[in-house]
Amino acid sequence: MGHWICYLCSGFADLLMLLLVLSLSCNPSTAATASPSAPHVKTSYSFGRTFLGLDKCNACIGTSICKKFFKEEIRFDTWLSSHLKLPPSYLLSYSGNYTDDAKSWRMVDITRLTSKYRHDRADKRICTSLLKTKTCSLERALRRTHRFQKWLRAKRLTPDLVQGLSSPMLRCPSQRLLDRIVRRYAEVPDAGSIYMDHLTDRDKLRLLYTLSVNSHPILLQIFPDVEGWPFPRYLGSCGRLVVSASTRPLRDFYGAAPEVAADLALQLLAILRSMGTNDLNYFFYFTHVDAGTFGVFSNGHLFIRDASTLGIIDKEEGSQLTDGQQEYKDIFSCLTVDCQSAFVSCNSIREKHSLVMVCQELLPKLLKGKFLQPMQEKIDSFLQHCADSLADDQGLDEAVAKLAELLKPLRSCDSRFAYRYPDCKYSDKY
Repeated sequence: MGHWICYLCSGFADLLMLLLVLSLSCNPSTAATASPSAPHVKTSYSFGRTFLGLDKCNACIGTSICKKFFKEEIRFDTWLSSHLKLPPSYLLSYSGNYTDDAKSWRMVDITRLTSKYRHDRADKRICTSLLKTKTCSLERALRRTHRFQKWLRAKRLTPDLVQGLSSPMLRCPSQRLLDRIVRRYAEVPDAGSIYMDHLTDRDKLRLLYTLSVNSHPILLQIFPDVEGWPFPRYLGSCGRLVVSASTRPLRDFYGAAPEVAADLALQLLAILRSMGTNDLNYFFYFTHVDAGTFGVFSNGHLFIRDASTLGIIDKEEGSQLTDGQQEYKDIFSCLTVDCQSAFVSCNSIREKHSLVMVCQELLPKLLKGKFLQPMQEKIDSFLQHCADSLADDQGLDEAVAKLAELLKPLRSCDSRFAYRYPDCKYSDKY
């Protein structure tokens, strides 16, 4: 009998404990106290494949950084708002923030290869010219082309595979440059070989599409900032968006203090010098410059912000395309430019051309009215000489040397120029 009484008491105790647990779970204030780690519901981006351009893949750049977008480790709002709303899809570029640990954030630039209007027009052209339809699978259409079929069969990226593409980088290609593109292509995990065995059919189409539309992300990959090249760091791509380290465009500094303007002008001249003389014997030249071509990091360091108009000539091997091959045209030649556009002959490109353009377009806006007379008059005189000296290499070199000589003592050495401070306090080199 005692055994049954103990059993009943035990069962009654269990019932009381169950009722207590249920009552705690039904009381919101008690539950909140008992479970302090309850997940916080927050607003998220409603990412669509269309906004990122993933619906166009594999007529896209790549997918290497997509996880960062979907995990909200890349945010479009510069002040890290909790109201994560996507910006308009028609913009060419966006400011954003990037994190690896959800604690520290750094600013990044998020850009499209070209405007949404041009992308849409190119997509329509692919469908109408290749499949005779208004809409289509871009990948299916491009796979049928003669050029891409040659890419599928190729073991190595050779000059004939890029003939007629509108990118200035590929107007005068050498085998050495093309090998570098394949070896350093960052959208595949196992790059390193000059042969394309490690590229899938999908990878090849993405690489060809990127080279056809805008070679800017490729240049950032093959000439990385960690090796001393004057480009922002390439962080990855998702669909038709590219993510790179953030810079402020040079136009933001047209109203800067005289010492800042002098410093940036000297950096500009140094970059242009390195474009003609570097360890790898590549000659870089611009086909166009404007106030957005160059950018400035938060430490005051000047970089090439937009490499889309940058051409390359291999001083060791030269170009391995004939003028006839340059004029070759197909759908990949016309994705962002008029198919009737004429190519400039590789032999007609002068080494001083970029320097003259910068003296004409950028330096006057940066240095105008910044200094007291007679210093300003001397600077203006040498700038004018530089701008007018396309046919006079010796006169151009002398004008640029004199300009640099005038500007160097006009700089200051303080924390605004963190890229060379405090070294500048101890050495004239900085």
